[in-house]
Amino acid sequence: MEVILLDRIPKLGELGAKVRVKAGFGRNYLIPQGKALPATKPNIEIFEARRAELEKSANVRLEQARQRAAALEGLLIAIAANAGEEGRLFGSVGTYEIVQAAKALGHTIAKNEIQLPEGPFRQVGTYDIVLHLHGDEVTAKIQISVGAA
Repeated sequence: MEVILLDRIPKLGELGAKVRVKAGFGRNYLIPQGKALPATKPNIEIFEARRAELEKSANVRLEQARQRAAALEGLLIAIAANAGEEGRLFGSVGTYEIVQAAKALGHTIAKNEIQLPEGPFRQVGTYDIVLHLHGDEVTAKIQISVGAA
């Protein structure tokens, strides 16, 4: 299935790119989410008419992500969790707890912006994580300090 991308999709293409994707991915994700249009002649004409508007909105979102990255860079988030004597947590600290702790500090972070490559934290300690605020283009490094409650 060929589609025209209405937004930048990491590992797929830039705005306006005509790409071939699997039918299910296009039909069930890209088109319903408003991220793509089927690459038919009428849709190509509609896209070309809206191209300037779409590029402008993409640039606005990119600039907002850069401003958020500047505000979040170097942020230290402290999270208290129940832990045993050896520093092992009873449970874990994952993306939900990080989002809630950031919200308490007055910052807005979405769960899908947080990537924990080694999974949730299960030990007391300080961890560096990278927030992906706009794909792989805009990132911010923050620290998570997990302490015993």
